[in-house]
Amino acid sequence: MNNKTNFLMKASIIAALYATLTLMLPFLSYGGMQVRFSEALTVLPYFTTAAIPGLFAGCLLANFFGSPLGMLDVVLGSLTTLISAWMASKIKNKKMVPLPSVILNALVIPYVLYKAFGIPYLPSVLWVGLGQTIAVYGIGYPLLLFIDRNDKLKSLIKK
Repeated sequence: MNNKTNFLMKASIIAALYATLTLMLPFLSYGGMQVRFSEALTVLPYFTTAAIPGLFAGCLLANFFGSPLGMLDVVLGSLTTLISAWMASKIKNKKMVPLPSVILNALVIPYVLYKAFGIPYLPSVLWVGLGQTIAVYGIGYPLLLFIDRNDKLKSLIKK
């Protein structure tokens, strides 16, 4: 399999996983207190750059088809995921890989919540940040460590 095909295949699988996890759990994925389990996948850019477009596409699809927050969430939420995935791909310290997703989502998504539902910005920063921390550090970071310790799995993702 050539490199372009391999890259597109990995990005597509990650997009499908992200969108499916988000849409299957809408009560956890959207709203003032959200714990998107799909956000655990934002650690994958540590292993492969294919995760960057994969996470972006998955978030775009999930927000387009499931978000009650409207087009602002489709645009800003998806761009936030894209930027945080790109930033995560540049980080070499495993403990810091989840941080861009936590910080950027905690700052951007409360604006979307404020515009869509009138939820006050500052308290929402704390709630979104907490939910993001649970998803990305509570689930994503152990996922990163699991993949990193499993040579066969790591080689599949990195190839």
